[in-house]
Amino acid sequence: MNREKTAGSAPSVSWRRLKKAAVILAVGVVLIAGTLMGVRLYDIQQGPPLAAWHTYVPEDMDADRLDRSSWQDYLAHEEKLFALVRQNVGDTLQPEDKVDSNRYFSGAKVYPEHFAHDWNRSFVLLPAGEPVGVAVLLHGLTDSPYSLRHIAAHYQSVGYVAIAIRMPGHGTVPGGLTEAHWEDWAAATRLAVREARRRVPAPLPLHLVGFSNGGALALMHALDALDDPKLGAPDRLVLISPMVGITAFARFAGLAGLPAVLPAFAKAAWLSIVPEFNPFKYNSFPVHAARQSFELTQTLQDRIAAQQRSGNLERLPPVITFHSVLDFTVSTRALINALYARLPANGSDLVLFDLNRATKLGPLFRRGVAWSLAGTLPGEKRNYRLTIVTNATEASSAMVARVIEANSTEIVERPIGLDYPREVYSLSHVALPFPTNDALYGMHPDNIEEFGISLGAMSMRGEVGAFVIGMDTLTRLTSNPFYAYLINRVDGVIPR
Repeated sequence: MNREKTAGSAPSVSWRRLKKAAVILAVGVVLIAGTLMGVRLYDIQQGPPLAAWHTYVPEDMDADRLDRSSWQDYLAHEEKLFALVRQNVGDTLQPEDKVDSNRYFSGAKVYPEHFAHDWNRSFVLLPAGEPVGVAVLLHGLTDSPYSLRHIAAHYQSVGYVAIAIRMPGHGTVPGGLTEAHWEDWAAATRLAVREARRRVPAPLPLHLVGFSNGGALALMHALDALDDPKLGAPDRLVLISPMVGITAFARFAGLAGLPAVLPAFAKAAWLSIVPEFNPFKYNSFPVHAARQSFELTQTLQDRIAAQQRSGNLERLPPVITFHSVLDFTVSTRALINALYARLPANGSDLVLFDLNRATKLGPLFRRGVAWSLAGTLPGEKRNYRLTIVTNATEASSAMVARVIEANSTEIVERPIGLDYPREVYSLSHVALPFPTNDALYGMHPDNIEEFGISLGAMSMRGEVGAFVIGMDTLTRLTSNPFYAYLINRVDGVIPR
């Protein structure tokens, strides 16, 4: 009997131990979560207070309304939005906010409405003669139509109508991004395509050009049009730093904003609260926007995989993508594995800009920054043409294009006639669509006074702690020394 009791109690003892371990684990998780939340709340309270441009949310069009609206309806609503921002933000500024670095202060040099053209708004560029095609241009998250104005002007110069739409929640105040959803941005894309086809009907070519988050929207529209031809299928996709995949942090961005349900912690709804000195891009970034971008990329990856399984991906138009190997925002691996590895043999191109191998900064790079192409790109044949823009040698700043044609493994090296600037160790996510003479973002702006500030030309040394923003903002490259090469490759896919 004693033996039976002892043997029979073993499972009971094991179960009690298991329960005890589970309780300890649960308590540990709660303590860790509580500690992280406490750190988050402390960090929030140390930051600057919310301003009118964070708390005011203009009523932008949602997806349902966008799908019922025309281009003229959207422009009329846009005009009302900017008037409401002037009334509810600009006219209510506190004395401490009336400074020359505040884009919402009418007396500031960076006030967008002082400029000859306010690039926060949607725009259409018409060619000199009869259009030979049409391009729809989609900007990125926190951005504005300004970011694609140079590429739009190039399309215009070769006979295309260029249509750039301001995405809902953008161009006005950062608070607008606390309620905008990715479905609204997708509906805005559909509206712009409808206007494009109204102005330039098929069979004349339609190009979708997307930068960053706009690249994801362009690709999503093309995938949707495979199922519904009424949406207006593009003939070509041009993607610049496309947001096919982003960092895992955005998956948990919603949790970071949980304390915002309490009025005392309203700032928790923001990942960053920064002075708004950029006339055409938000500096402050809400948690909601990060979450929407992540949901868009997840939906996009699921759609790509589903269309491949159904065989519909065979009908996707050719894609040309420009991407910096070193990109803090977009996952290079996701771009290659989630998109390009699935593409059919349809004449697509992938152009990667390598980091500057001629710099002697190797010991200062974080582990993994010196990205290995061999470790990310498989050596077998591909369905697309791959171009790697890199140094001719590790001691030379002269750049070459190493090209591997589709269905080949042979590397053909071609000089491009451009050098990596000695002071630049890589491109960045935000740099690619801007030439170096851009007035706002260029390293060598051709009109430094045009927008009241020239962010790309700043190269200053001095003591720390003097600026209202982090130095990362000022040191991040904002223009592309290889823009001429990029536009030449774009030109190569534009039918005349």
